[in-house]
Amino acid sequence: MTSTYLYQPSPQWTSVHPRPFYPLHEHPASLAYPQLPSSPRPPAFHDLYTLSTHIIPAAYPRVVPDIPIPEAPSQYTDKEERKRHVQRLGGEIAERQELFGRGQLPGEPSRKVLWNCINRYVKNTHSTDNKSKGVTLLLAHANGFPKEIWETTLRCLFSSSEGPPIDEDWSFEAVQHGDSALLNASSLSGIYEWMDNARDIANFLLNYIPSAVSNTVLSTHLPRVSNDATLLEAARREVMAALKFPALFSSMILIDPVIVQSHQYRGDNFRAYVIGAIQRRDRWSSREEALRTFKASPLFAAWHPDVLQLYVDYGLTDTPEGEVKLKMSGMHEALSFANDLASNETWELLEKLDKKIELRWIVPGRPTDKSMQSPEATRIRVWRRPANSSNIVIHSAGHLVVQESPQELAQDISDFLRRKYKTTGMKAQL
Repeated sequence: MTSTYLYQPSPQWTSVHPRPFYPLHEHPASLAYPQLPSSPRPPAFHDLYTLSTHIIPAAYPRVVPDIPIPEAPSQYTDKEERKRHVQRLGGEIAERQELFGRGQLPGEPSRKVLWNCINRYVKNTHSTDNKSKGVTLLLAHANGFPKEIWETTLRCLFSSSEGPPIDEDWSFEAVQHGDSALLNASSLSGIYEWMDNARDIANFLLNYIPSAVSNTVLSTHLPRVSNDATLLEAARREVMAALKFPALFSSMILIDPVIVQSHQYRGDNFRAYVIGAIQRRDRWSSREEALRTFKASPLFAAWHPDVLQLYVDYGLTDTPEGEVKLKMSGMHEALSFANDLASNETWELLEKLDKKIELRWIVPGRPTDKSMQSPEATRIRVWRRPANSSNIVIHSAGHLVVQESPQELAQDISDFLRRKYKTTGMKAQL
């Protein structure tokens, strides 16, 4: 496919010395499987696709130790005192993350069992002719958003008159996001490592995703399909999972991922994301009030209205007091922002990704919000692995392409999938 950004080699860079990947072990023999934390949704998602929600145990054990979750600043009524507390808290979170990255944070890896919620969107009918078999897509969300954030893009894909060959989609949810956050509320640590999210994804693909696509109704609790006691390894999100297990992926569509050099995601910008998340409002009297508040925010006002409604419907949960609150707290969002080492490691390791895995980079180009990086840094990033790679700029979107330009995004995804998967069913990654 053609590219917007022409090839540019990487300049000299200093290694961050990527860490050894932390292995996966089998879960304890006796697990108390939880029920879905939110009411089941109607299965009729689309004329052609059926929706179901599933639960699996997350990667075990975790990379990080169990430490207390930092105290949110809500108890401070004085504005200046609250501001000082937030600044201090942001510094403490960053310092703790630095210590962990250097291997100097006390504590053994957590052995608490966490859970991942996953939505499945499966085609209602399947051809028995293997030559016309479609692809399986795995969707991953950005920090702060639930697995349902993809649904506007999916509806556009499924409704396309020249629809891509998609048999099945799995929308994966990290342990501290959305419904997963509700399941894990009492077990989450006060520090986060994105390596665990990649291990969770590898755990799903290796041990729980069904070996063949079928429109058969699946159990809420997906059974383990592999009984091997093999130790598994993975790291930073989907790319790191692909680096370790290239056979799991035939292509990856990377939508402005936070894969950056070590000097690009630090300092004032880095601290601003952490502090902004700590201060984020997380409660409203109703979903209607939340929607009105979001629409008044420049960040959310840029979103496609259908995506914003998804966020209100599935990113919030009811409270015993009759209010609504974010499923993922601002504090856990801040802890996720604070972990930049895995992002730096991924940038360095990209050049080693198997060339058989085709890469399609989708990056933003809206003049007022082009990306989390400069155009120069983006140009270098999209060519870190030059072979079998292409890129496109979506000029109508900022960093949150899924939220802001789902129709344009769906069109490029559709074009890519139809070109690459004309007859053969394989796995792709978004």
